[in-house]
Amino acid sequence: MTESSSSSFEQFALPETILNAISEIGFETPSPIQEKTIPLLLEGHDVLGLAQTGTGKTAAFSLPLIAKLDPKLNAPQMLVLAPTRELANQVADAIKDFSRNIPGLRVLAIYGGADYGQQIKELRRGPQIVVGTPGRTIDHLDRGKLKLDQLKALVLDEADEMLRMGFIDDVERIMRDMPKERQTALFSATMPPAIKNITKNYMSEPKEVKIAAKTQTVSNIDQFYWHVAGLNKIEALARILEVNCDSASIIFARTKTSTTDIAERLEAKGFSVAALNGDMNQSMRERTITRLKSGKLDIVVATDVAARGLDVERIGLVVNFDIPYDAEAYVHRIGRTGRAGRSGKAVMFVGYREQRLLRNIERVTRHKIEQMQLPTREEIEKKRVSSFQDKLAAAVENAKLEDYQSIASELASNLGMSELELATALLFQAQTARPFKLPADPEPRSARFSKDKERGHRGQRGERSERGERNHRGQRGSERDSRGEGGAKRKRRTADVEMNTYRVDAGKEHGVQTKHIVGAIANEANISSDYIGSVKLFDSYSTVELPSGMPEKTFNHLKRSFVRQRAMRLELIAQ
Repeated sequence: MTESSSSSFEQFALPETILNAISEIGFETPSPIQEKTIPLLLEGHDVLGLAQTGTGKTAAFSLPLIAKLDPKLNAPQMLVLAPTRELANQVADAIKDFSRNIPGLRVLAIYGGADYGQQIKELRRGPQIVVGTPGRTIDHLDRGKLKLDQLKALVLDEADEMLRMGFIDDVERIMRDMPKERQTALFSATMPPAIKNITKNYMSEPKEVKIAAKTQTVSNIDQFYWHVAGLNKIEALARILEVNCDSASIIFARTKTSTTDIAERLEAKGFSVAALNGDMNQSMRERTITRLKSGKLDIVVATDVAARGLDVERIGLVVNFDIPYDAEAYVHRIGRTGRAGRSGKAVMFVGYREQRLLRNIERVTRHKIEQMQLPTREEIEKKRVSSFQDKLAAAVENAKLEDYQSIASELASNLGMSELELATALLFQAQTARPFKLPADPEPRSARFSKDKERGHRGQRGERSERGERNHRGQRGSERDSRGEGGAKRKRRTADVEMNTYRVDAGKEHGVQTKHIVGAIANEANISSDYIGSVKLFDSYSTVELPSGMPEKTFNHLKRSFVRQRAMRLELIAQ
């Protein structure tokens, strides 16, 4: 949201339920595309939006169109077409947030690679809003599972990207099956001829909204992102804060509840921290900011709304604990550091499904955000010892140590210790809240795929050959007997590791059994079958659990590998 505008979402004729949701999320000021688009869609016009990704398009079309839906009618009334499953998920999640206070309103994302059966089950419940990729949407239309006879609104998000990916024919095919009396919104960064044809043939006198791309750079702020893996986010955050403790920090979270939760967990780790959110009255908010400015408080965890207008020169670090939905919010957040000509640092946590949001922010801001590695155990230990040394030096600078020497000698004598042993024991007691020695760092997830190499390929293969096919194929006799020759489901093996679920483009109709999938993956990825989890066979495809953090090289190799003379086309569907 832009900070410069003085308008708010209350200027629009939106229901109270939606306005409350916007406030809870942390949106306060509409972006330019929202300010222009929302009134047009509320008035019933078709809209052609020319705007870059990351300008707030999702709220621009979602808020007014949600307001027009009937939550009591259990049928698809709004369809959003997106070019990728990542974008479909992001749009669906955002719409769920916007409609969180509307009882009975359901949102469903449908895309390739996910379980048909589960999607069909959800479609039977009659979601009012469906967000889908063109291919999977056509599949459900052809099967008669998705019915659009009650459709009120269609949104084409990133239409030029759908053109680039070859989906425009599918989009037109879908649009031909829709009721003519509907509202349509199309958003595209560019306007090639194929997109112009859609606006001409399938839209009714669309109103054009054009938002010029801004070059947003913050030259005095070093920007990084951390790919969420290994440590959980709180542990990662604690490490980052420890090595950047020379100035104040602000942590941005998406919800008011999250700010309180994060603050409490950081406080338990010994940090001087407070939450800053919309539930606080003005006096509490001002008291917190005063403590931050004076140095009595080092860290605040805030929502976008609560941090609006926050101007504290000593803030040297901004952490986006939750990645913002758009680039404008990102620039607004990191602008809290680097004030008064000072330098600053910004770190953003990016999950697997949020890579697209990261790329959007880079594209809109025209700034490459570098990936960072978390501080290591050794760096944290060194920092803790150094910080303790500084505190100790400051504490004894004006102290009369001779007054305590006799007490120290008496304690050492009573405990049967030397003075060095006593000093060591007191040092140990003083650092119990933040130990100087930390446990070993978690093993990188990608290392799980190379364990067989460390153990020796020959030994592993030899073990399998002595046992025949049972261990190599994951087909021990007792397991095979319990599920029949088809091998419809395989229980997770002995390795206790975090798993992701992948889709294999081969199923029962192709003659594939569980042992074929396990054997092919074990051979091609060069991992033990102990690291291959549950395998489920369906008619046209199968699913398999594999350790999270699979290296890209291994993933690409498995995509091209074959099982029973059929390409696996491995695809991540759940993590």
